[in-house]
Amino acid sequence: MEKQIKQMISKELEQFHCSILLDEVKEKVRKLKAYGVEDAEIAAVLNEEELFPQLLVTEDYKVVLSGDKPTEVEMEPLVKAVYLLFLSHPEGIILKYLPDYRRELTSIYLLLRPYGLTDRVKKSIMDVTNPTQNSINEKCTRIRKQFSSLLPKSVARYYSISGKRGEVKKIDLVRANVIWQCKLPGSQGL
Repeated sequence: MEKQIKQMISKELEQFHCSILLDEVKEKVRKLKAYGVEDAEIAAVLNEEELFPQLLVTEDYKVVLSGDKPTEVEMEPLVKAVYLLFLSHPEGIILKYLPDYRRELTSIYLLLRPYGLTDRVKKSIMDVTNPTQNSINEKCTRIRKQFSSLLPKSVARYYSISGKRGEVKKIDLVRANVIWQCKLPGSQGL
């Protein structure tokens, strides 16, 4: 009986110490945010490495999540071209300026599908870079769904394109977690 009481007291002390430690961590996180450290950076430090797998862009432009079992993130060519465009611009892109990125997006698409541009593909690229149409939002939704099918939702959001309406849209993944084995046209020294 005495042993059981000691175990209960030990468990309660352990829980008490854990709650104190959690409060300390919360306070440190508040201070980091006050210093301007972004949520993605804090989350990457707080989470175990396997929860935030590295994102590898291979020489043949496959997007792969690292880990015990590397997993390709499968996307149709235009969706992947949009993803690679945003991934190559860590500062993000304001959607109303997407027409400025049309040539770069087209070049990325041609790397994925070097057969040339059909009229249908040209129209799709025009639509996705037209901020008055919903095509870019549809592509972002497909990307988010794909990552959400492979990662916990709380983690997948860092790999997806996100941002508030009218503001910069970007991929919040800490760039130390991105490995480029290829170079994209117009990319910033990747």
